[in-house]
Amino acid sequence: QVQLVESGGGVVQPGGSLRLSCVASGSVFKVNVMGWYRQAPGKQRELVATITRGATTNSADSVKGRFTISRDNAKNTVYLQMNSLKPEDTAVYYCNAITWLREDYWGKGTLVTVSS
Repeated sequence: QVQLVESGGGVVQPGGSLRLSCVASGSVFKVNVMGWYRQAPGKQRELVATITRGATTNSADSVKGRFTISRDNAKNTVYLQMNSLKPEDTAVYYCNAITWLREDYWGKGTLVTVSS
């Protein structure tokens, strides 16, 4: 079992920045890929960015150049640095972890609201 706890969400003005954190606990040794997804009101959940244990990253076109995902394996933590935030970035952001056996774990989410 892997537990994921997100933090860092909040309210920010357009153009501002936030850094989200996701701390993994439990059977962390089983985790291969971690990532961030988001779900805006009335919309489907979408991929934001992923990162492997070896720090290979992938991100959605909508956030490239603005968001950066990183991983600190020693701290069992994944970060999402969010810059130049736009109102359309408003969503609940979920941390995700996938194990070597393709097991899928999710955090409870943290709300990011971008509004003036």
